[in-house]
Amino acid sequence: MRPDTPAENVDHNAEAARLERTAGLYPEDAEHLLLQAAAHRELAGDRPGATALYDRLLSSSDPLENPHLVRALKASNLWEYDHEAEARAIIDGIRASATRHAAPWLIVAESLESHDELESAEATFTQGLRLLLGDTAEPPQATHPLLYGRHRVRRMLGAPHDDWDTLADTLHSSPVSLDELHDPKRIWSLGSDNPAELQAEIGRLRAELGAYREALSRPFPVAVLHWPAPELQELVSAYPSLTTEYASHPEHQATIERSLRELSASGTPNLGIVTGTVPSYEAFAASEGTTPADTTLLPQYATTLAARGRAVAWPPEQGDSCWCGSERVYEGCHGVEA
Repeated sequence: MRPDTPAENVDHNAEAARLERTAGLYPEDAEHLLLQAAAHRELAGDRPGATALYDRLLSSSDPLENPHLVRALKASNLWEYDHEAEARAIIDGIRASATRHAAPWLIVAESLESHDELESAEATFTQGLRLLLGDTAEPPQATHPLLYGRHRVRRMLGAPHDDWDTLADTLHSSPVSLDELHDPKRIWSLGSDNPAELQAEIGRLRAELGAYREALSRPFPVAVLHWPAPELQELVSAYPSLTTEYASHPEHQATIERSLRELSASGTPNLGIVTGTVPSYEAFAASEGTTPADTTLLPQYATTLAARGRAVAWPPEQGDSCWCGSERVYEGCHGVEA
């Protein structure tokens, strides 16, 4: 989904309905699909409908990958249509949970910021960063928006720069500096009668919006299909002709890493890995009206899994487990240079 897609170019209610139907067909992907549907409901102005989808996820008997993210999105949505007390209660719960995911911290902090709760927003950004950064020398990519948001709020509060503000400046790659982007006095330029001042401000806003859209609207990753060892054994036992594609599991894993490195070296961005299962693959083949033994179906299956939000970014963050499932860190597993 493109969060920045203009409303006049998309029927958000129709898109939400389509995603809800797809979630019914693929319950294993319901969390991702229903979150997208809820976003479309919000863009359509149907905030109660979005809340109903968040509640549907939270009341599901199936465990969620990131329940705190769903709660954070629900809180942000509730506050936008006069359910402030309930939103605040959810935000307090998220802060007390000490979740290790960056996205819930970002959403609730920005929700507080958008309602002029600047001190609370700064405290929330800081609390999340203390928890997520720890003693890491290199902040994970997921924490960068928290550093930028904290820098922005502290600039608005008139707080002096600290080490994290300096780190945010270092990580920021836009040609317009964070200090300039987050300068509270910029708002005065928008009310100026001086064409030169207005033109300069438009240029700064374009730079900021371009970076923001790039972060929000990345295309689906180029996804490579990975089969865990038990799944691959079941697959080739059921469909022996696929042994031409998968001679052995170690070779399959080596091919994945080699292919991704070649794509990365050629400049291909947003690479990812999707993990297949035999029942899911057989269901996909049936939906396409063909046999699972058809080798041309494999890349289509990978693309479909990526479009349903199943792709995991490659390479893993420094210190994270390897994509292969070995539970070793990537740098000591498939991340070892050949």
